[in-house]
Amino acid sequence: MTAGASQSSVVQPSPRGGEKSPSAFRTISEVANELNIPQHVLRFWESKFNQIKPMKRGGGRRYYRPEDIGLLRSIRDLLYHEGYTIKGVRRLLREGGAKSLVENQEMAGALSSPAAVTSAAGIHAELRELLKELEALRSLLDKI
Repeated sequence: MTAGASQSSVVQPSPRGGEKSPSAFRTISEVANELNIPQHVLRFWESKFNQIKPMKRGGGRRYYRPEDIGLLRSIRDLLYHEGYTIKGVRRLLREGGAKSLVENQEMAGALSSPAAVTSAAGIHAELRELLKELEALRSLLDKI
């Protein structure tokens, strides 16, 4: 997950030509397009993960809240990018809850961003320098 956490705050165009607010509800087709997942997969996940509860209006039309979309994004990333099984994701949800799962996925996305990778490389270089200094101090202490 690279920039997935920030996608839910992007203003989406509405089917009628206007702009949708980030807090607006989304239809199943909008969510499927945003997450690049077929609609039938979203319906299947609803049957497997009871935490996914879109509002249903007349005729069974689904409307997803921003929180639902965040959870779906986390589930997608765990299943498709991290190699989890449905059973494994269900266990994670049972143990930590949906909010915890979404927060962990957002954190993972932030840590895999180019800025985080660059800063991690910088930290690694600093740690190597500190290790060299400590080894030099140790050899000095060994001589005493």
